[in-house]
Amino acid sequence: MSIAGDRFVVVGGRPVGGTLVPAGNKNEALPALAAALLARGPCVLENVPDIRDVRTLLDIMAELGVAAASRADGALELDASDLAERPPSLDLGAAIRGSFLLAPGLLHRTGRAVLPRPGGDRIGRRRIDTHLHALRQLGAEIEASERHYDLRLAGRFRGGDIFLDEASVMATENAVMAAAVADGRTRIANAASEPHVQGLCRLLQAMGARIDGVGTNVLHIEGVAELRPARHRIGPDHIEIGSFVAIAAMTGGELRIAPVVADDLRMIRMVFARLGVRAELEGSELFVPGKQELVVQDDQGGAIPKVDDAPWPGFPSDLTSIALVLATQARGTVLIHEKMFENRLFFVDRLISMGARVVLCDPHRAIVTGPAELQAETLSSPDIRAGMALVAAALCARGRSVIMNAHQVDRGYERIDERLRGLGAEIVRT
Repeated sequence: MSIAGDRFVVVGGRPVGGTLVPAGNKNEALPALAAALLARGPCVLENVPDIRDVRTLLDIMAELGVAAASRADGALELDASDLAERPPSLDLGAAIRGSFLLAPGLLHRTGRAVLPRPGGDRIGRRRIDTHLHALRQLGAEIEASERHYDLRLAGRFRGGDIFLDEASVMATENAVMAAAVADGRTRIANAASEPHVQGLCRLLQAMGARIDGVGTNVLHIEGVAELRPARHRIGPDHIEIGSFVAIAAMTGGELRIAPVVADDLRMIRMVFARLGVRAELEGSELFVPGKQELVVQDDQGGAIPKVDDAPWPGFPSDLTSIALVLATQARGTVLIHEKMFENRLFFVDRLISMGARVVLCDPHRAIVTGPAELQAETLSSPDIRAGMALVAAALCARGRSVIMNAHQVDRGYERIDERLRGLGAEIVRT
């Protein structure tokens, strides 16, 4: 039985275009919320996206005694002055992977953090080991049980020389937050450098942290005893921007998106250009011309081109699903290689049922030949990004599609049905 409001009904075939203001970056907002625990007093965050994962993390923080209030200017004020030592609900905490970002703040302020094994999308094996290794290197003691982790800290974090065994975004964020209030100097090598990691570092700097190397893969942090409250603006979500660019190109719409950060879009624009999409930068605005003819650009010698994800500044894994749908509408053949997550491509059976020509070679690779005339279908959204990709497929399909599990899309995209309707799409929530 479906939950009321948990499905989208989409009638495809209409151009999606107009003017779009991108939402704040989901993956910057979650660590920014967690960083508020490091300070006593009100932190103010602007451009926080109104999405399910943010609301869930705020519910967890409320259980910990954090006061959250919307201001008249639309910003979100968080005050962790009365942070409680009690652990949050394990069931609530297990709902999102971002709950583990609360560990540094809880350890710094109370000396203990009892947190569930992280939840979130089931897109493959997502290790927590790198997080635990980094926090142990900085002085935390950790005991693991079947359902949760019990972390303890005697006194302050201790600075150290940390080499992450993978350039994990959240592990980097946890390490940076802990190092910012550590006793001594910390070096983090093989750090992630995504825009959302940079955004967290800028927030911490505004709070008084001493961080060098922001935007690189080696961070140097001189710890301070306390951080102060600060005001910070969450940057535009480059994943959402990429999603809307693909939708406009597939449906023939003319779209303007502003404001954007040009450097965040360089690889996205390069990869989409390989699939025939033109997206032109005009200052802080991105323009997608209408009625584009999508043609896959072959590699030299006629080799089949490849779209593959990589750590930043490579192509984001979170856009692999929508790139695959985009490839179904471009003339030619392309190899989609998802290197990071072995379950990311497992939604392609839904596309095949719609008429897409996709061969799943193995859990990490798919060959797509287009263009395919997609037919409406009833589909189920398995995760945030696949859910958005299925919405995109429905928007360019013939007929009326139903996307079940709309809440998955709501976790990462703000009021997606309303905003798509504002751009001319025929989509309703039922």
